[in-house]
Amino acid sequence: MSARVRIAFLHGLLRPEEKLLLEACARRGVDVQPVHVDELVLDLGAAAPPAVFDGCDLVLDRGLSASKSAVLLACLETWGLLCVNSSHVVAVCSDKVLTNRVLAAAGIPMPRALLAFEPAAARGALEAFGYPVVLKPPHGSWGRLLAKVNDADAAEALLEHKSVLGSHQHAIVYAQEYVEKGGYDVRVFVIGDQVLCAIVRHSPHWITNTARGAKTARYEVTPELSSLCGAAARALGGGLLAMDVFVDAEGRLLLNEVNHSMEFRNSIAPTGVDIPGRMVDYLIERAAARAAARGAAAPPAVATQAAAATSAARRTTAAPSSATRGADAGHAT
Repeated sequence: MSARVRIAFLHGLLRPEEKLLLEACARRGVDVQPVHVDELVLDLGAAAPPAVFDGCDLVLDRGLSASKSAVLLACLETWGLLCVNSSHVVAVCSDKVLTNRVLAAAGIPMPRALLAFEPAAARGALEAFGYPVVLKPPHGSWGRLLAKVNDADAAEALLEHKSVLGSHQHAIVYAQEYVEKGGYDVRVFVIGDQVLCAIVRHSPHWITNTARGAKTARYEVTPELSSLCGAAARALGGGLLAMDVFVDAEGRLLLNEVNHSMEFRNSIAPTGVDIPGRMVDYLIERAAARAAARGAAAPPAVATQAAAATSAARRTTAAPSSATRGADAGHAT
């Protein structure tokens, strides 16, 4: 029997996204080796990774803890395993400060941001920066621990609270300019360095996050949006990424944040795109490319799977949605 692509599936809690990915693997004939991160023990002096990874062409990270993932993936990579996303991508994207610096160095337009380490220095910097401003923890997701600061009094109170709380989440002051974005932002799904599809997230609250109740609809992927997100993905190292983009009052695109472990279950219906299927297609292609790079032809079944994945990717496009585009254009003015 011909070998098939075999994926080590790192996971914690199996959310709907993980279940959809497992179903997509089954439809494409991909063998899956589930690996629960919390049950894994690594012998750091061993010449090879744990036996559970034997015969795996690729490791897919779907763990819930970015800190655990970054360390685990870095170890697995030293043993020669191909990881998606890589430990570098996870480490950078899970840190808003590092993400900002990498993208800024690549010339990616973003909201202005500043970094401070003591309340006194932060207060002076915020005054010069101008209000309103958004305080964010360097690490975090789902719109948690964000604060819109409208004036110096509010800033003083929040900075004092952060200094007293004393956790690693509060020891660093990361502030970002408040962008008037018309009550919406855009979530863009990127595979490799190619934009797959996008949704618009509308909310009466200034935090336009589905975890905070935002409503979603399909969003047209314009050449400008595709170029921005593709360039950002290349700067970060590529992989499976979800990017949050603002459209400011002048209609400019600003990349706000990048997520290394995309949540997509609520985006399949509005976009009409088989997001988990396309993610698995990418994994098959990466496995075949790794086999070729090692100087050996991919096993017949792997090569067939990779060719089918490439063909499917070429057939699937994020078709324009004129109605959504028109509605969004109204918000951008």
